[in-house]
Amino acid sequence: MAFSTIIRCLSCRANNRIPAAHLADTGRCGACKAPLSPTSEPIEADSANFMEIIQEAKVPILVDFWAAWCGPCRMAAPEVEALAKEMAGRALVLKVDTEAHPDLAQLYQVQSIPNFAVFRGGKLVMQRSGVAPRAEMRRWLQ
Repeated sequence: MAFSTIIRCLSCRANNRIPAAHLADTGRCGACKAPLSPTSEPIEADSANFMEIIQEAKVPILVDFWAAWCGPCRMAAPEVEALAKEMAGRALVLKVDTEAHPDLAQLYQVQSIPNFAVFRGGKLVMQRSGVAPRAEMRRWLQ
């Protein structure tokens, strides 16, 4: 089954299913045809949707590997959320809970968190652990 996310139309409140390949695109509501903004919030990625989003996205992707118990991860979270809003339409932000999805953490050899990875065209282009300011995360995506 292909991944899709649900976006609620601000005009008519209808739910719209957006496939992975179009998460960074401006679309139209299926009910009222009003514009739908690109995804502007971090997407909770899991073992089922991670690879599809990485492979299908037309824009760079920042992946935040984190865990709820991690203090530095909680410190980084507001910056990660702000980056997702700022880069909407130009990049996607995924969050992977390493406690819930240790298979993904193992696949990318995440040994300390927070750990950030950037993907372009389905390929890992950089990876780094530790808290980083939003300006630095933005540079990774540009």
